[in-house]
This record gives sequence, C-alpha cells and structure tokens, in this order.
Amino acid sequence: MDAGVIVAIAIGAIVLIALVAFLAKRGREQRRDTKRVEAHETRREAQVRGARADKAEAYAEERAARAKREQAEASEAAAVADRERRAAGERHEYADNVDPDR
Repeated sequence: MDAGVIVAIAIGAIVLIALVAFLAKRGREQRRDTKRVEAHETRREAQVRGARADKAEAYAEERAARAKREQAEASEAAAVADRERRAAGERHEYADNVDPDR
C-alpha cells in the first residue's frame, strides 16, 4: 500500500473520530439544555403550587378563626340566655311570694 493512501486513511479516521466526538458533545449539550429547561419549568410549577398551598392554608386558618369566634359568640349567647332564664325564674318566684291571691 502506498504511504499516501495510509496517510489519507489515517487523516480520514482522525477526522471521522473528531466529527463523532463533536456530534456527541453537541448532543450532550442539547440534552443538558433540555434538562435545564425542564428543571426551570418544574421549579416554576412547584412555586405556583406552593403559592396555592399557602393560599389554601390561609383560607383554612381564616375559616377556623371564624368558626372559633362564632363558637365563642354562641357560648356567650347561651350564657346570656341562661342568666335571663334564671332571672325570669327568680322574678316568677318573687311574684308568687308577693301575690296575695296565691
């Protein structure tokens, strides 16, 4: 085989190896870029979901506070009703004691 053919084959092989290495590197970079975009979108989605969770939690806390306040108001109203019922009973008893026809 002629020395020029051997040199040409060696140069061709080196060029082919360099081309394969270049294409492999480019493919890795594209996959890396794709994964970066995917990670960014995933973080953004997580941020939105976190904000929704915060909003839902605040709404739940607000409803719980409202329920607690309403329970306290109901307890207070029951206490007032009980006092009024006792006062009414005392007044009936007093009226029965004072009434000369009884």
